[in-house]
Amino acid sequence: MNPTPLRIAIIGAGPGGLTCARVLQRHGVAVTVFDHEASADARPQGGTLDLHLTTGQAALRAAGLHDEFTALARPEGQETRLLDHTATVLFRHTPAPDDNARPEIDRGELRRLLLSSLAPGSVYWGHYLRTLHPLGDGRHHAEFDDGHTETFDLVIGADGAWSRVRPMLSDADPHYSGVTFVEFGFDAADTRHPEIAGLVGDGSMMASAPNRALIVQRNAHGHLRGYAAFRGSQDWALEAGVRMADTEAVRAVLLEGFAGWDERLLALLRENDGGFANRPLFALPVPHTWTHTPGLTLLGDAAHLMTPFSGMGANLAMLDGSELAEALAGADDPDAAVRAYEEVMLPRSAQAAEGAARGLANAIAPDAPQGSLRHLRRMAGQEGP
Repeated sequence: MNPTPLRIAIIGAGPGGLTCARVLQRHGVAVTVFDHEASADARPQGGTLDLHLTTGQAALRAAGLHDEFTALARPEGQETRLLDHTATVLFRHTPAPDDNARPEIDRGELRRLLLSSLAPGSVYWGHYLRTLHPLGDGRHHAEFDDGHTETFDLVIGADGAWSRVRPMLSDADPHYSGVTFVEFGFDAADTRHPEIAGLVGDGSMMASAPNRALIVQRNAHGHLRGYAAFRGSQDWALEAGVRMADTEAVRAVLLEGFAGWDERLLALLRENDGGFANRPLFALPVPHTWTHTPGLTLLGDAAHLMTPFSGMGANLAMLDGSELAEALAGADDPDAAVRAYEEVMLPRSAQAAEGAARGLANAIAPDAPQGSLRHLRRMAGQEGP
């Protein structure tokens, strides 16, 4: 190990960055996490995640948090349903009672678990990275928009799709995938919306037709989070002459787009609680690579942003974080450790991103729901067209 401790900064307090920080601290390595959000609870953290045995769960084992995760996880959330636009069930997978291959956990609960495991004062909230200045010796001087400045031996960009660290390594920018999600939700669904809750079940439900789908996931505490997914312009709302803040106008546009669907499915758009949120899907080029640069690296979406149709985004981010941390903790040469991490992470993430692109092409497709049905049958080992 170096006689002088490394000064390590992680930019971004998402699952990958926090996992990296936790594993580093578990090995006695000091680290500081900076995040642009004002606090841990400044905004909702999104929906539910299925953490895979060999990626997300492996990272939590490295972090010493797997038992705590198991206490929070929902194995029943692995249930999957595929419907067509008439609400006919084409495929249903119900997990066995002892199936823990991909249990679900809400993003907010996972973040709280990781944050609570860190040493007090590890995360600096309200720190938006403005710029990094290379000092020529592998160190970088970081400037934040609140005036805070600091020099680090290693800066780890875990700051997501629009990373402020990535431009120091790569010219790549995320591109619009051609598919937009419009988010909606239901609170206390089992009591307030029992028919919709029954349609969705314990896990996730997707109803699809050519080039569009309605996707709903069960979250903790009876909440359902859904998305109207469709191929089209990123500026669909502007072109339709509506503002996202005008809930009824957005609802009317969505209902027109899903005209002819079964009323049980249209209820997802008619009866939701609150308004709608626009979520266009972006992805980085595949493969996304960069020339190794001493003092800098990336993990998670900053390194390999992909659409959610592989189910691998958060899982890979956490695995990235744990593997990078373990490489650094055991290294006599930190730069060599980062290089070795990148040599494994980059091809692995490229393979996953290719799978995500195929998944999106199959799910929101001209022949939908046939592509998704074929994929689900293959996953289940079933024969089918």
